[in-house]
Amino acid sequence: MRIALGVEYDGAHFEGWQTQPHRRTVQDALEAALSRFADAGIETTCAGRTDAGVHATGQVVHFDTDRDREMVSWVRGVNRYLPPQVAVQWAQRVEDSFHARFSARARHYEYWICNRAARSPLWDRRAGWVFRPLDLEAMRAAARCWLGRQDFSSFRSSECQAKSPVRTLHRLDVERPEGGLIRVRACADGFLHHMVRNLVGALVEVGTGRKDPAWAQALLAARDRRRGAPTFAAAGLYLTAVDYDAGYGLPFDARPTARQPHAADC
Repeated sequence: MRIALGVEYDGAHFEGWQTQPHRRTVQDALEAALSRFADAGIETTCAGRTDAGVHATGQVVHFDTDRDREMVSWVRGVNRYLPPQVAVQWAQRVEDSFHARFSARARHYEYWICNRAARSPLWDRRAGWVFRPLDLEAMRAAARCWLGRQDFSSFRSSECQAKSPVRTLHRLDVERPEGGLIRVRACADGFLHHMVRNLVGALVEVGTGRKDPAWAQALLAARDRRRGAPTFAAAGLYLTAVDYDAGYGLPFDARPTARQPHAADC
């Protein structure tokens, strides 16, 4: 049978999601715990392969097994063998056609910025840091330019293996929920390698006044990564949720996104 899991992890302790020979990745830790619990080798497939230092509160994976266990046991039993920085949050049996990556309709990310003059030890490896004051209205104006179905070549890494740079960005919000923290929330049908971190890097350029909001549209149109801002730190990035068709019955079913301004408003 095929089982889907919701997984949360602190990416600061791992060298990314995808398995590596040195076995210091989230996938390596999860598969080792699953295999010990099931007393059989288990391989997993995830919804989004996060980089080293990137966190997740809503990663989704699937695996196949012939072990008949209660779903709650796949949570509590597997967590027993996981390090403190990784935990399974839920387990759900799914039909064989379900695929954690290819069945996903949208992915949600958040990027947290600590925006104050001095760095915060409490947010070390949990948020990016910008000591210059950020202009949220300017950042929001830039973000509106990128909404919709666009060619995001200016925001993809040189190592990106995606066949097409075209993605539909449903949402890119910039908020200041409390104190010196700023949250950037992004939702798209899919993301290119480093896309969110490159979007945030460009927003910071605008927010600090180094670039005008109109530059955001020009950067998008250039389709040239060399004209973009430096890739922002991995520390503040979180994969928060993955949307699937409601018929799969997962805890994080597909949900509508808030209506956003059209890119023409830029």
